[in-house]
Amino acid sequence: MNILVIGSGAREHVFFNQLLKSNAQISLFSINPNAAISKFTKSYYIEFNFYNLKKILVNELINLVLVGPEIPLIDGVYDFIKSDPDTHDIIVIGPSKRGSMLEGSKDFAKGFMSRYNIPTARSKSFTKDTYDKAIDYLKTQSPPFVLKADGPAAGKGVVISHNLNNALAVLKKMLIDNSFGKSSEKVVIEEFLTGIEMSCFVLFDGKNYKTLPYAKDYKRIGEGDVGLNTGGMGSVSPVSFIDIELKKKIDTQIIRPTIKGLIEEKIDYKGFIFIGLINVNGDPFVIEYNVRMGDPETQVVLPRIKNDFLEILLAIENQDLDNLDLDVDNNHFVNVVLASEGYPDSYTKGFEINGLERVHDSIIYHAGTTLKDNKVVTNGGRVISVVSSSDDFKKALLSSYNSIKKIGFKGKKYRRDIGFDL
Repeated sequence: MNILVIGSGAREHVFFNQLLKSNAQISLFSINPNAAISKFTKSYYIEFNFYNLKKILVNELINLVLVGPEIPLIDGVYDFIKSDPDTHDIIVIGPSKRGSMLEGSKDFAKGFMSRYNIPTARSKSFTKDTYDKAIDYLKTQSPPFVLKADGPAAGKGVVISHNLNNALAVLKKMLIDNSFGKSSEKVVIEEFLTGIEMSCFVLFDGKNYKTLPYAKDYKRIGEGDVGLNTGGMGSVSPVSFIDIELKKKIDTQIIRPTIKGLIEEKIDYKGFIFIGLINVNGDPFVIEYNVRMGDPETQVVLPRIKNDFLEILLAIENQDLDNLDLDVDNNHFVNVVLASEGYPDSYTKGFEINGLERVHDSIIYHAGTTLKDNKVVTNGGRVISVVSSSDDFKKALLSSYNSIKKIGFKGKKYRRDIGFDL
């Protein structure tokens, strides 16, 4: 089977690693891969667009496409492949453009949750045309103020402000100054919820679903969860505070209504559903939907699954998830992300990464790396995920931090408190 994975980060490195364990005979293909992925795939270094994608699909006789990041899904890669007579038989793991609106538009997601009585924070949406009403609405709210760009913003489109004047300034930047481009042409002003966050991942085949192990990620750049939002600086799985009762509430109040809504609205959706949750005094609320696996959570969730990953993907395609029993590793998995100095703002690329070959007690997943003169160099904001496992959470964490000591590159930055709240 010929498999193309779209995406080139740590999440996709995990996908490739899991596929390599499959018992099936497979050939793997990638587009603009990082340094690690390029070593075991046939790689294409091209501008990613649907025209170039079709050439690869046809020329390489691709059988299955697994989509990692959100932008191709939001742009309609599923619809493109399925509507073309030359490619419509290819398996695509990822939702349709309409299904991707759950992540592509926070306003759409809020409407979806309202229709199916899924618990979430109260909110209202505004555009440039209703800017004055947005100002008035903000003034009626109590701090902290939560402002979200409606569209995708690489995990950075959410601003939490404790000061009204600051919130009004952020609102102007988003709606009037277009600080997030098209993504902030509409802004959602949301009630602030107090609690602890967690990540829920669901496999969905269009009829049936399976819930993957829960995880918790750490989004902010600074220790103690302060500073700017990032794509994620670390993650852990399992999550100690999620008990049987909370899982039951999540399943009955959130997952099942979500599945019901997708089916009732006849939305083409075969793939992963990420549900960002917050536990408010024992009750789960939805913060956001993503229509793919999360990063950095994939690095601690998928390695816990002992099943053949390709068999899972085929069960999704064949709507056979109800006959799949997930075999889950009960060990604790911890991921610590190494980032470039300056991330999530501006940063410099091209620094040589040393010591990777000295790491033996952790799994290294590449994110923002590339090969230059046969050397691995930095090529992004988040550079490396260092993942360790143990039957004890603290031992797993210590292993990752010990491995990090062996890895060096100029400006190496990471949080030393992953799991501090557990």
